[in-house]
Amino acid sequence: MLIKRFEKNPVLEPNKSQSWEAAAVFNGCPAKKGDKIFLLYRALSLPQWHSAAKTDLMLSVVGIAESKNGTDFSNRRRFIFPEKSWEQFGCEDPRITKLGNKYYIFYTALSHYPFRPEGIKVGLAISKDLKTVDEKHLVTPFNSKAMALFPEKINKKIWAILTVNTDKPPTKICLASFDSEKDIWSEKYWNKWYQDFEKKSLPLQRRPEDHIEVGAQPVKTKHGWLIFYSYIQNYFSGQPLFTVEAVLLDLKDPRKIIGRTDMPVMVPERYYERMGLVKNIVFPSGAIIKNDQIYLYYGAADTTCCLTVISLSEFLNQIRQPETEVVKFVRTKQNPVMTANKENSWEAKAVYNPGAIRLQGKTHILYRAQAEDNTSVLGYATTKDGINIDYRHPEPVYVPREDFEQNHAPDLGSGCEDPRLTQFGNKIYMFYTAYNGKDRPRVALTSILTKDFLSQKWNWAKPKLISPPEIDNKNACLFPEKIKGKFMIMHRAGKDIDYSFHKSLDFKKGEWLEEYRWIYPRKGMWDSRKIGMAAPPIKTKKGWILFYHGVSEMDSFYRVGAVLLDLKNPLKLLARTKEPLLEPETYYEKVGQVPNVVFPCGAVLIKEEIFLYYGGADQVVGIATININKLLKKLNLSKI
Repeated sequence: MLIKRFEKNPVLEPNKSQSWEAAAVFNGCPAKKGDKIFLLYRALSLPQWHSAAKTDLMLSVVGIAESKNGTDFSNRRRFIFPEKSWEQFGCEDPRITKLGNKYYIFYTALSHYPFRPEGIKVGLAISKDLKTVDEKHLVTPFNSKAMALFPEKINKKIWAILTVNTDKPPTKICLASFDSEKDIWSEKYWNKWYQDFEKKSLPLQRRPEDHIEVGAQPVKTKHGWLIFYSYIQNYFSGQPLFTVEAVLLDLKDPRKIIGRTDMPVMVPERYYERMGLVKNIVFPSGAIIKNDQIYLYYGAADTTCCLTVISLSEFLNQIRQPETEVVKFVRTKQNPVMTANKENSWEAKAVYNPGAIRLQGKTHILYRAQAEDNTSVLGYATTKDGINIDYRHPEPVYVPREDFEQNHAPDLGSGCEDPRLTQFGNKIYMFYTAYNGKDRPRVALTSILTKDFLSQKWNWAKPKLISPPEIDNKNACLFPEKIKGKFMIMHRAGKDIDYSFHKSLDFKKGEWLEEYRWIYPRKGMWDSRKIGMAAPPIKTKKGWILFYHGVSEMDSFYRVGAVLLDLKNPLKLLARTKEPLLEPETYYEKVGQVPNVVFPCGAVLIKEEIFLYYGGADQVVGIATININKLLKKLNLSKI
């Protein structure tokens, strides 16, 4: 998504000279009045004696500040503070909407201490001028938060969005409509409404382990009502991830979802989002549109008010983009195309993670083969059509030869793993993972003359370790062309995809791969824990397609996605798939030595089809295909 955090964040910080807002100011919600933007925000005081609580309490009130540009705020003052019994322990998280000639400010009202769900409800303050509060009402008789009005009537009714059962999940984001203003705070209305509130909810949760809450007030666009909300992954796990997502509702019937994000718009990344009173929080709390830009205000680490600016037209194009055709890899009917061969001891336990290269009308496959003693060697097979295996060599074509890949710990296994092949000049270069069971796994490099490879004369060059000894390093390959006269090697020294440039591939003693971090995991997504290069990239007119595997923090599944790299400067990422192109679905991908894994090491282009060669569950070899034009079209919709 095309978003940009305001470079001078935070826009509002605690004011130590005023005790009522000295601890924190966050979750700001804006409203326009004349030529000014007013920001209402939650202010948290220093600890002070509270007679009803009979203890020191950091009390929340609602502050207000004003600005002419939406970024520089001044004239800060208390605006909504505890006066009624139903709000005596705090007023939190305002959402403001102007409807007609009034400003309706909903906020969280706390009536019990210690805090408990039945004492956390929605309160309402109404103001005509944002100078004084004209009236206050308790709105919901049940546990609820984060209510906001739509800024105009829809079908002659007043509409609102709110979070129900926020503090006693499962939580729902629901819609409510009113015939008159007084219905908004009518206990009779709400008691009837609550009886079947689930029917009035929006289906926004993807997993029962996640939590949602209304964020910003509804914003009207020409395509629909745009609402940013808080999506909290793994809410019940003890390690929740606060993210921001958005939904687009029909202008005439807000019960209809016409678009939504399928990935987080924001996750905690900046220092001020990761460090504060409550670490690692971005919470959307208000939005306005200004010059085709969305000004989205959010709370950062429950400490400051921050701002991010989003291109409205680009954002709407992305979340409204209809998926007319699902573009994913299609598995071949012959899968798994190769399985362990009990007749050959060297490949009796498993065969998987194949590299591939297309030469002289054939796809040549080098695959990892595992013996019962967990020694890994490389086997060889070919296919003319890219799918049906025509030939499978009876002996391994590459075996451990050096100390760094020979067995030093029988129980742990050892050998040559996960080959990637790139033809360069008259040679084929192979990068693979070398492991001896004792030291860290490292990147090894060897090569062979193309003519010897094609004639099955396995005259491999003496392998070299090219990654430093202090760190694990895997998933390496050679970029198919030189970049500014240098060889580019892609690898993974940590949890992301790295690159390293070299004048030659000789790698003299003590010369190692550099770690220049390049493509990163994405928090909250299917590739959130770690990623690694899958196969050498494929050149197209639109750019280089690089497939990669990603592992999720949520379920530890291995999935496959793609990035599009610039033709002239491949370090520049043009696009990246938002959802995986291949993920574990079949039995042979879900059950094996390592369950729920699809792990490719090779990809070739035959006419307009890309053939992906992958390991399933560290047990078998599978093949999947995808149309290159459809993939490029999909990538075009996922521009960075």
